Amino acid sequence: MSGPSTPSWWQIARNLTRQGRTWMSENLADTGLDPFPIRRWLSGYGPGRFKSDLKAGTSVALLDIPQGMAYAAIAGLPLQFGSTCSAVAGIVGALFLSSRYTVLGPTNATAFMIFSYFAADAHLDRIALMPLLVFMVGTLLLIGSFVKVAELAQYISRAVMVAYVTGAALLIIANQAGNVLGISTRITTADGQVFQPRTFPGIVWHLVEKLGQTHWESLIVAAVTAGIYWGIRRVRATWPSLAIALVAASLVGAGMQMLKLDVPTFQDAQFTWLDLLPPFPDFASPMFLSDFSRLFGLAIALAFLSTLESSTMGKTLAGLKGQRVDPNQDMFGLGMANLSCAYLSGMPCSGSLTRSALNFSSGARTPISAMINGLVCLVGALTLGSAVGYVPKASLAVLIICVALSIIQPRHIRICLQATGSDAFTFLVTLAATLMVPLHVAIFTGVGISLMLYLRKASRPSLVEYEFNQEGHLAEATQPGIRQNPAISIVHVEGELFFGAAELFRSQVQQACADPNLRIIILRLKNARHMDATSVMALEDLVRALRADGRDLLISGVMKDIYRVLRDSGMVEVIGKDNLFLSSPSNPNVATRNALKRAQQILGTTEADVKIFFDPGKKKEE
Repeated sequence: MSGPSTPSWWQIARNLTRQGRTWMSENLADTGLDPFPIRRWLSGYGPGRFKSDLKAGTSVALLDIPQGMAYAAIAGLPLQFGSTCSAVAGIVGALFLSSRYTVLGPTNATAFMIFSYFAADAHLDRIALMPLLVFMVGTLLLIGSFVKVAELAQYISRAVMVAYVTGAALLIIANQAGNVLGISTRITTADGQVFQPRTFPGIVWHLVEKLGQTHWESLIVAAVTAGIYWGIRRVRATWPSLAIALVAASLVGAGMQMLKLDVPTFQDAQFTWLDLLPPFPDFASPMFLSDFSRLFGLAIALAFLSTLESSTMGKTLAGLKGQRVDPNQDMFGLGMANLSCAYLSGMPCSGSLTRSALNFSSGARTPISAMINGLVCLVGALTLGSAVGYVPKASLAVLIICVALSIIQPRHIRICLQATGSDAFTFLVTLAATLMVPLHVAIFTGVGISLMLYLRKASRPSLVEYEFNQEGHLAEATQPGIRQNPAISIVHVEGELFFGAAELFRSQVQQACADPNLRIIILRLKNARHMDATSVMALEDLVRALRADGRDLLISGVMKDIYRVLRDSGMVEVIGKDNLFLSSPSNPNVATRNALKRAQQILGTTEADVKIFFDPGKKKEE
């Protein structure tokens, strides 16, 4: 009797896939994430959709193959890192993203952030550290999708991204200008140390100093390449101008070499399919913890930038078709794609604006188009590695400059500079940081400025004086600042009462209490939100200060969430239960009327002159 047959590799892979799918379905249920959203697109998928996706995916691949190599060159990595990233991210991203048009892969912004970081320390081995870095980026993105932080991207000013992309494009242009001119951007000091300028002024100054060393053969090849690229874009906009220009430039470079003209190429960057075998992250290395600590800040910056890029681009393209995307689902897909790149010899990936826009304009119907793009890129990576040696460095550099120029949006820059003062300030500070400091620091500088200005707007309440007119109706005071000796003042608070607004709230209420004849303050909190410990302590200080001066404070329109904070913090006892009036959903003004009666009872009168303060700050901002 024969024993049990040994399971085939196909059976093992199928069982592992089934177990993985079951585990993901069970663990992602509470997060709102879909473990395999692509199945929605496969329902009813037919030849018509496939034809559209095949056309779009192939068109994108003709752009993606040279772009992948270009972005690897920007990052200072071997060209196969970009090719592999384009292939793997395109395939894996299509499985998990919610957007039908997004194409993942290496991007300008992420590539130059990597270059900027490693240029600061030439002793770091970026090739050896890349798998760990990409793994960390993917892990951070997955964690972020589980806790739904992608939705926080809406609080980041668009001016930050516009400035960052503009600054990164200028840095890319300056950095690649050295290859166009045939000038080395590396500087050797008197003691033999070699370093590379990484700020915009430093790079430009170095190029100006070395302008007399221009390599004219490289400049000629670059000019021919740029002419072919822009000529094709002008005459045949639908053709893959980047790929055609690169092939033509390679032929020109080969011809110049046959004529014994020295044209630097990527001869030393050729690779075979064996070079695509993945260098796995070495978690057992004695340097692992040190490398992890060193790369953590860069990994957070890359994860953050990737989320912003993908979210902004995905929403823009979906909006053109009246569709919606799930930012957290896209963050999950981005994390899965980066984890795959970490184990398959890739670099960090993000949502590519140029490739996604081309995918959209080429008529993509489903994410299958991105998967087709990835498969074509994989074939290209496996077959075109030896052809890389014929590509002139000046040609690839000038094409990178052309792509960088295309991502600078003068209209968006003009809007940021002219819309509001805060947008202009955010844009200029972020742009300056991008050009002067490492990019992983610059992006957080811009985000910090953006959040600071947002909190400043959200925490500046203003009081407008109201009073009852002769007809007994509530209206804005005809002569603000000129009081009729009111004994009771109503302060209507609308908006946030979080820690950022607490001090301004207290100071403005104290200013309203400057009238020595004022005896009772009625604080109307019906439309106040998010009271916290800081605002509770500010309120307590206000109550004690008023009572020390022989005055009192009442609170009306208290909502359940505000009352819970007051109760749990012990403020109900400080204010007094008789001085608190809960809001009534059926009659929103009854609480204030009861507070007025309580004020009259304290004053020992049935009549009182009343002025009302209303906080319109929130409405003004809206």
